[in-house]
Amino acid sequence: MSAETNLWLIRHAPVDGPRGVIHGPDAPADVGDAAGFVALKARLPQNAFAVCSPARRTFETALTLGLDPVKQVLFREQDFGGWTGRRHDDLVAELGDAYLDFWKSPASNAPPGGESFVGQIGRTVNGLASLPAGDVVLVVHSGTIRAVLAIALDLAPDTALRFVVDPLSLTRIDRLEDGWRVVAVNRRG
Repeated sequence: MSAETNLWLIRHAPVDGPRGVIHGPDAPADVGDAAGFVALKARLPQNAFAVCSPARRTFETALTLGLDPVKQVLFREQDFGGWTGRRHDDLVAELGDAYLDFWKSPASNAPPGGESFVGQIGRTVNGLASLPAGDVVLVVHSGTIRAVLAIALDLAPDTALRFVVDPLSLTRIDRLEDGWRVVAVNRRG
């Protein structure tokens, strides 16, 4: 029996809420893009093991895709601590250079009461280790997908943050017995 795991990483649908906000886990998904969901669902393997983060938007996206996901906390989005629920513009106005300094090295910096992207990568390693062999669909966040790419490609965290990961996009990565294979990143339609 092969130990290969075929990962079908999907970024959740757009948040159904205001733009420019660091959304918390209770933010709902905008699942109104019926054509986008149909196209994405057609690319997914049938009867795959499905996982999502505990965030409402990932769960709603998974359900709209016809999946019955297991919620896995290790795949949650980066914790932005005290900045969660706040607008970027308001944080700039309130914190000024302190907020802007965070973004000069966002991989290793942690927001107040939150975690760094490096920390997110660490727990994503543990999440990947818990997955079974075979086809696995993960409905997660852009940060989680970037963390998986950092692990698979052995990238520096700052480098992994350069990937664009659009809502309802598909990233395909295979965990092989002796390494990783990247099939596609940020595929739409």
